[in-house]
Amino acid sequence: MSALETHGLEPVPEQERTARTCDLFPTWVAANISVLLLTMGAGLGVAYGLSFWQTLAVGVTAPIVSYGLVGLIGIAGKRGGAPGMALSRAVFGQRGNLLPGALIWVARWGWETINAVTGAYALLTVLDILFGVRGGTALTVVTLLLFVVATFAISGTGIDAVQKCTRWAAWLFGVFSLLVLARLIVETDWAEVFGRGAGPASAMITGIGLVAAGGISWVPTSPDFTRYLPRSASSAAIVRNTVGGAGLVVLPILLMGMVMAYAIPDLASAPDPVSFLGEVLPLWLAVPYLLIALVGTLLINSMSMYSAGFTAQTLGFRLPRHWAVCVNAVISLVLGGVLMLAATSFLNTFVAFLSLLAVTFSAWAGVFGADMLRRREYDAEALLDTGRTSAYWYRGGFAPAAVTAWAAGLGTGLLFTTSDWFTGPLASNNPVGEYGLGWAATIVISGLLYTVLPKPAVPVPVSGGPPAMAI
Repeated sequence: MSALETHGLEPVPEQERTARTCDLFPTWVAANISVLLLTMGAGLGVAYGLSFWQTLAVGVTAPIVSYGLVGLIGIAGKRGGAPGMALSRAVFGQRGNLLPGALIWVARWGWETINAVTGAYALLTVLDILFGVRGGTALTVVTLLLFVVATFAISGTGIDAVQKCTRWAAWLFGVFSLLVLARLIVETDWAEVFGRGAGPASAMITGIGLVAAGGISWVPTSPDFTRYLPRSASSAAIVRNTVGGAGLVVLPILLMGMVMAYAIPDLASAPDPVSFLGEVLPLWLAVPYLLIALVGTLLINSMSMYSAGFTAQTLGFRLPRHWAVCVNAVISLVLGGVLMLAATSFLNTFVAFLSLLAVTFSAWAGVFGADMLRRREYDAEALLDTGRTSAYWYRGGFAPAAVTAWAAGLGTGLLFTTSDWFTGPLASNNPVGEYGLGWAATIVISGLLYTVLPKPAVPVPVSGGPPAMAI
């Protein structure tokens, strides 16, 4: 594979599909290298009142649920060799796919903005610790710009650059996380930590829903990172490496955040989710850990923008993949500036965003996942043929069952969703709304409805290799 990835929406030729399932492990480790998990862990202890053992249960359960689904959807990537939103055309129809595609693309703006802001805060904190430079408006904008430009450089280059960076970042983050963990073990009053009473079961379920919502955001992009796997790759290994890589990071960082909250009770409500590390850790450990976290956040955003480029192409942007990525980079720069200069509580903004993001992605996941049960391969020519001659044209370009199930799942999920920005009319006085599981209801409803609705027969793929198109 060349340094600059030239493949766009077209399925990867069989002879180029030489990736290994073990490559997915560091990929999903890197996808979770974020200090936001520390902030979320603090929130579980402070805002939700969970004990250490309840937080442990959340940290085990949430990645299994969310990244288990990510791994399962990733199996479609090895079957079709194409990005997730390109394979989605086979499910929703060439025109029907524009509906979830547009919504997922817009949701990506928010995810990339959150990550860009986190990375900029990390850089500002390092400057403050080392040089005493306090962030004003100008410096805030400059650090955000540097972060977005670096993100574009990695994601624009392609999958090879992303995966090489994730392998190094996974090792470095693991080493420094162990150092942080060792210091916490020595410095923490463990009698106080373990003596804390348990919170209500409802709060623990809510915590699982909140943490899992972050993982759900990767579901539509999962095939993007498995499409270079050969068709013979083990499906079980795909799921195992996805869950294992994510869980290896999510569990300990949540627990570390929960323990850190004892030293800084205001951590969960801080407008800046990063600077607290300078207060909790010594200088020799805080600076390298922040830098590694900065790299991790950069890689998370690079993975997201990498996939966003494909989504933009499915929406009709007739640009090479790397230039399609540029569109999202500019958008995240603008929105990131607004968030950094105007937001009063980062965690509240993040939780509100996660609630709506997860429902948006879950509606697609329910339909696409249910379709995978009946579809084992994808027609390469039909995926790229956006006209009436495509086998995936269905009725006027729409697959009625898929579009109906998606819309019904999305609408119902929003009815049960509550956040600072939006509260559905059915979000109160019921377990789904109370526990923040609107995204779970969305997956179940859209998946079941698609399963029972009448669907056209699965088209038989045309023999021969995929056309060598770049976009």
